[in-house]
Amino acid sequence: MNNISKTFNHYYSIALLLVLSLFAQSCAEPADKFFATAILNTNTISDFGTPILVKHINDETVEFPDIPSSKKNGDEAGKLISNNILYMEKSLNDIKALNANSDDRKAIKEKSIALYEFVIPVYKNEYTNYAKLCDSKADQTKKEELAKSIEQKYAAQFEKMYTDLMNTGKAFADENKLNVDWN
Repeated sequence: MNNISKTFNHYYSIALLLVLSLFAQSCAEPADKFFATAILNTNTISDFGTPILVKHINDETVEFPDIPSSKKNGDEAGKLISNNILYMEKSLNDIKALNANSDDRKAIKEKSIALYEFVIPVYKNEYTNYAKLCDSKADQTKKEELAKSIEQKYAAQFEKMYTDLMNTGKAFADENKLNVDWN
């Protein structure tokens, strides 16, 4: 009777482990949700380190004399950067919460986290300073110098990290038959 009990406990333990492992795998997000969270969200930072982002920040402060509704409060560029930082931090937390239950998901998750952790401090420091210059209507030369400095310091590394993530994402999308327009 004791042997039967031990055998039953042994098989019961194995069955329980199998059920738990299947449950853990089934807790992973569907491929399209994982992809959207870890890859597609990075579209919001794709202009990092470029003149396009600098222009967008500066454009927040532009007023038109003949359009009264264009009158600015003097904090629009700063608010834009603050809101971008909040969104990036939320995206980073969402990515960290993803279940990376395979090697390709782990690689994507790590690369996406690294990308956000690279970008966020620059937004908090350099881009915040740039926004302050824009909001205070600082000399254009000062703004250009800071913009050029950001681009020179960070653009190449960002482009490398972003491209690597996108290439990994393309393979993941193909493997999971996700309909993605890469244009």
